[in-house]
Amino acid sequence: MLFMLVLVWGCADFRTIGQQELPAEQTALLAEHEALYREVTSAAPFIHSLDGYADVWITTPKRKNRVFCNIRINRGGDSRMIVSAGLIGWPVADMFFTRDSLYVHDMLNNRLFLGSNSEMNLEKVLGVNSGYQLLLESLLGLVNISEPLSAIRSVKKGAGMLLFTVASATGSKEVVIDPAQRTLTALLLRDKQGKSTTEMHFRNFEPVTIDGQSTLVPKEIDMVLLNSREGIGEHQLVIAYDERAFNKASKSLRFALPKKAKVVNIDDVLTTPVL
Repeated sequence: MLFMLVLVWGCADFRTIGQQELPAEQTALLAEHEALYREVTSAAPFIHSLDGYADVWITTPKRKNRVFCNIRINRGGDSRMIVSAGLIGWPVADMFFTRDSLYVHDMLNNRLFLGSNSEMNLEKVLGVNSGYQLLLESLLGLVNISEPLSAIRSVKKGAGMLLFTVASATGSKEVVIDPAQRTLTALLLRDKQGKSTTEMHFRNFEPVTIDGQSTLVPKEIDMVLLNSREGIGEHQLVIAYDERAFNKASKSLRFALPKKAKVVNIDDVLTTPVL
């Protein structure tokens, strides 16, 4: 019965990622552009944690799923996702991430997957292999871009947006900023050959004020990855928050190992059918 509810929920009200028009008109790098870039790419460092509830849609060439998640994040550290599915919102998985390790309790089958927090294992569980830091910042809705002003290669304008092309250690980044709202609206990553590897969009911003400091944070985050292990098709992740709190004083994210669960080394399996 629970398995059937998961299937029904996973196929209902599915969402896909639409295209976004990018600025195309070349323009000069002005002092006001530099100040805007510095502010937006610092990604509101006064926000340290998130505790929220979100709908999550996952699309790969082999599967489509929709689940409901309680997402808890300590910025720059651990994170935890308690996944519910089915019409009654039954918990089906408890996932705990540290910088080095990954724990997934498959509640339906009482299995505990243990392994390294690697791109390969993230793809097995979530369908995306973005790497943990980028995934963490994506879930938070605040992506820190560390490249300095000297790395900016060009600026384009159009559709009310500015696009900064920035050289990075792995290739280049295209940083799309809304100058009116002073928000990051899209981030595109390319490898050293100029091939697109990751595309992210940020939408539906809401104001957040903490200790007198204010910013806008997106409630919807889209991620498209083109560099999967399978090498074919797009892998998409859509996160839409229903509610959330920032810098909330809460209990530790420490994960309690389930008793009597069958332990499986996630590094040794091809896939983990949790989401």
